[in-house]
Amino acid sequence: MIYCAGNIESFAFAKPIGVGLVNSTINLVRSIMHDKPEEIVFIGSCGAYDNSAKLLDIFESQSASNIELSFLTSDSYTPTDNYITLENVSHETKELLNIVNCSNYISTNQNLAQKLFKMGIRYENMEFFSILSVAKEFSIPALGIFCITNHIHKDSHKEFLNNHKQAMKNLEEYIRSKNAK
Repeated sequence: MIYCAGNIESFAFAKPIGVGLVNSTINLVRSIMHDKPEEIVFIGSCGAYDNSAKLLDIFESQSASNIELSFLTSDSYTPTDNYITLENVSHETKELLNIVNCSNYISTNQNLAQKLFKMGIRYENMEFFSILSVAKEFSIPALGIFCITNHIHKDSHKEFLNNHKQAMKNLEEYIRSKNAK
């Protein structure tokens, strides 16, 4: 089953589950209990920590983290596991993954974004960590498909808004071509 966040990221072929970590978790669990999907495919936009990432490119991922920016400045810590992958890879090859960091906050600090990138984390999206966590708990295969709308900097939101409409079109075309195969 294909899911999306909803609001401005809605698709006719995808079930909206809400924006952010909490809403997406609650609504995905409800859907699993009611719809019983055999697979979870989440589609949406993302920002890129890597300034060389090409805007409007699409990529797939099965790996996510939940690292708050305060962790990078040693202003917080967590007792929870903040990394999840459904890919079968060794810890040494983790840097080859398209890891998507997730938070209820959108980054605008380019310096902190570079710290995340140096940790092997390439992108950010608000929901994906919860999607993979729920999928793992219910033993359901899951995949994220993302279109890059912006790089992380002080004007990230403006760049996101400028590219969002095209990103949604690109994702629709990608899903259509994937289903045609």
